[in-house]
Amino acid sequence: MNVIIIEDEKPAARRLSRLLSDLGVEVSTMLHSVEESILWFNENEHPDLIFLDIQLSDGLSFEIFETIEIKSAIIFTTAYDEYALQAFKLNSIDYLLKPIDDEELEVAVKKYRNLKPEPEKLALDFEDIKKLLVNPLEREYKKRFTARVGQHLKIINADEVECFYSENKGTYAATLDGRNYLLDITLENLENELEPKIFFRVSRKFYVNINHIKDIVSYTNSRLQIKVNRYNEQEIIVSREKVKDFKLWLE
Repeated sequence: MNVIIIEDEKPAARRLSRLLSDLGVEVSTMLHSVEESILWFNENEHPDLIFLDIQLSDGLSFEIFETIEIKSAIIFTTAYDEYALQAFKLNSIDYLLKPIDDEELEVAVKKYRNLKPEPEKLALDFEDIKKLLVNPLEREYKKRFTARVGQHLKIINADEVECFYSENKGTYAATLDGRNYLLDITLENLENELEPKIFFRVSRKFYVNINHIKDIVSYTNSRLQIKVNRYNEQEIIVSREKVKDFKLWLE
C-alpha cells in the first residue's frame, strides 16, 4: 500500500507517520503545501491512499485537484468538524479530527483495507466542498444546558460558561459566578453542540469561551496557557498540536 501525507505542520505529519508505522503502514512521502503537492503529483505515480489536511499554509488542499485528476483514496484530517463531515459525505474513506487519536486512525485504516475502493469510484466533488468552506451552512448551536443541583435542575446559558472541562470521567461547565456544574454530556458530544466561533477545544480536556479569556501566556514546549476570569482550579493549556489553529481562531 502506497501512502502519502499532505500536511503543512511538519510535527503533526511526523506524528501521523509514526502512528501509521505502528499499524504496519509505511508512509512513502510527506508533502507540506499546495504548490509542493502539485509538483509531486505531476512527477510521480499517484498513491493508493492520501492523508489530506484540508487547510495548508498556502491555501485549501482542494486546490491541488483543480489541476490534478486524483485517483487515490482520501482520509481527510482537519481541526474543523463541519468541514470534515461534509468531506466524509462526498465519498472519502473517512475523516480524522485533530489531534489525531491512534484508535480512530486504526479504525480508518481498517476501513480502507476492507473497502479497497477502485480508482474509478474515488471521484470527489471538491468544488462542492470549497463552496461549503466559503459559505458554511447556517445551523443552530446549543444556547442552554441543564445541570442537576440536588433535587433541582439548573439552567446554564452557554454565554455564561467560561470553559467546559473533563475531570474524573465527568464533564463540567465552569461559569461566570465561579461555580462548576456537572453536565450529562461528554466533551466529544459537545463537538457538534457549541458555536465554533465562540468555543474552541484547546486540548482533550478543555473547551474555552473566547469572550471570557483574560490572558494568554507562553508556556513550555511551544504551548500556550489560557487564563479566564474565574476558573483557576486547573491550568488551561493549549496543546502543541492546537496552537496554530487556536491562533487562527482568535483572529
